[in-house]
Amino acid sequence: MDFIGAYSFDHLKFLLQGFGITLLVASIAIVLSFIIGGAIGTARYARIPVLSQVLAVGVETIRNLPLLLIIFFTYFALPEVGLKLPVTTAAIVALTIFESAMLSEIIRSGLNSIEKGQIEAARSSGLGYVQTIRYIVMPQALRRMVPPIVSQFISLLKDTSLAVVISLPELTHNAQIIYGQKDGYVIPMLVFLAFMYFAVNYLLSILAGKLELKKA
Repeated sequence: MDFIGAYSFDHLKFLLQGFGITLLVASIAIVLSFIIGGAIGTARYARIPVLSQVLAVGVETIRNLPLLLIIFFTYFALPEVGLKLPVTTAAIVALTIFESAMLSEIIRSGLNSIEKGQIEAARSSGLGYVQTIRYIVMPQALRRMVPPIVSQFISLLKDTSLAVVISLPELTHNAQIIYGQKDGYVIPMLVFLAFMYFAVNYLLSILAGKLELKKA
């Protein structure tokens, strides 16, 4: 195990460049999936005729597919129908599709957890359906959604490593390149990967705890 050679300046710089790609892809996918998943979850909660049923089929289909298969589809299958995506874009699209489906269920469940009596009281007081969701249901549901949503974001960050199969130059990919140079680099690289993923995900967990206490 050559920790000194593995953690040379050039290697660390290369690893941090990969980590930057990891954070970039994860951040964009988190924002997009939260927006899309929120829209889908709210639409399903509202039980909009036809649309709700179509979305339900799409969500259940995606949730029961391996993320790796979706990554393969966006990078290898779409070019067959004339849509070739750059590797970074393909990774973001795949993660967004998968996480949107997962988040939509979290959001729908959170909305459904609000007692029907509060909704009826709001409607009887003169609030419209949209106003009831916006001012009564959503604020309370969001407080309950924080832990599972952050947990899903943590999973998303870790799942970026799956994009190594399409050679996305993220943290795991760059670590593989380095430990491919010398046998003694394998354990140091895996230790570095474990530390980086743990550090970021632990910070997200702490943030989730503070948000939960703040909203309590």
